[in-house]
Amino acid sequence: MSHRPPSGLAAVSAALLAMSRHLEVGDVLKTIVASARELLDAQYAALGVPDDHGGFAQFVVDGVSDEQWKAIGPLPRQHGILAAMLHQAKPERLADVRQDPRFGGWPDAHPDMSDFLGLPITDGDEIIGALFLANKMCPKPEGGCGFTAEDEELLSILAQHAAIALTNARLYERSRELTIAEERSRLAHELHDAVSQKLFSLRLTAQAAAALVDRDPGRAKGELQQVAALAAEAVDELRAAVVELRPAALDEDGLIATLRTQIQVLDRAHTAEVAFESCGVRALPAAQEEALLRVAQEALHNALRHSGAERVSVTLARRGPATVLRVTDDGDGFDPTAVRRAGRHLGLVSMRHRANSVGGRLTVVSEPGKGATIEMEVPGG
Repeated sequence: MSHRPPSGLAAVSAALLAMSRHLEVGDVLKTIVASARELLDAQYAALGVPDDHGGFAQFVVDGVSDEQWKAIGPLPRQHGILAAMLHQAKPERLADVRQDPRFGGWPDAHPDMSDFLGLPITDGDEIIGALFLANKMCPKPEGGCGFTAEDEELLSILAQHAAIALTNARLYERSRELTIAEERSRLAHELHDAVSQKLFSLRLTAQAAAALVDRDPGRAKGELQQVAALAAEAVDELRAAVVELRPAALDEDGLIATLRTQIQVLDRAHTAEVAFESCGVRALPAAQEEALLRVAQEALHNALRHSGAERVSVTLARRGPATVLRVTDDGDGFDPTAVRRAGRHLGLVSMRHRANSVGGRLTVVSEPGKGATIEMEVPGG
């Protein structure tokens, strides 16, 4: 069977869609490289991202096995024509890269390459990466390059979209870092307030018990029992905060496993029964999974700390073309309108913001004495 490269608008569209589908920088880099190699029918492809010292901060390859890559070893800091392309915003199309005066040789395990096509990825005047292709999978003209001017034009289009995808991914990761920093700041504030209050109460109660030991042993015993109860509450506060600060990795475990693990810990840490159920939900984009997790955490925090609930249930399920998270408790309930008027948001503003940021919506149903239901719906899944 002869090898047929992908061609036409459908192949180009598929490559561009694949690049725009990812938000993590590492995933975007891998997708760009794989798309370029497949689209231009090359044996090898690579993408280098510059550091601040004239070399590569990241270097992603496609067409080279993991075993080969390990055998090749680390890249030299200055890598011949590849590093040169980080300083000149123009394409390179060579019949034989080994004959170029900038070629500095390869490690022993490096695969042999001949014809070469390289193109910088630019954002305005800044070179943010360089794409490299080698060994066009086609008969080559005598002494000529298998890559054509049309290949160069196609790679140029791909590089323009790669710049957008890479910039968006970097902005997304930066926004996540800021969100994590804000979340940690909020948690630190809550933890400080909660634990400080508990420790202050512990100190006063312990002092009262010490004063009563000789003259009223019975009351001293009661105070010491209160010390034990306050200490247990402080442990619960700390345990819940640690769970929120160190969630299981969504990228590795996925939303369902992450929620199940956290809810099992909360069920053990609190007197209320906390249950989780999921049905028919597939993987969602990373931003949506993170938003759903954070909303679930905030709703659980409210239910377990403020509502006096005996049972809290969390469900994650499909509803038509959407995925729905529902957190329901049988606690004291509240009047959402009165909460807003009083300036006590119970995290509702944050939850609505998270839902809106990923194209979802948040619904709050509650009234005094009748528990509460927090529902977040996002498209997909």
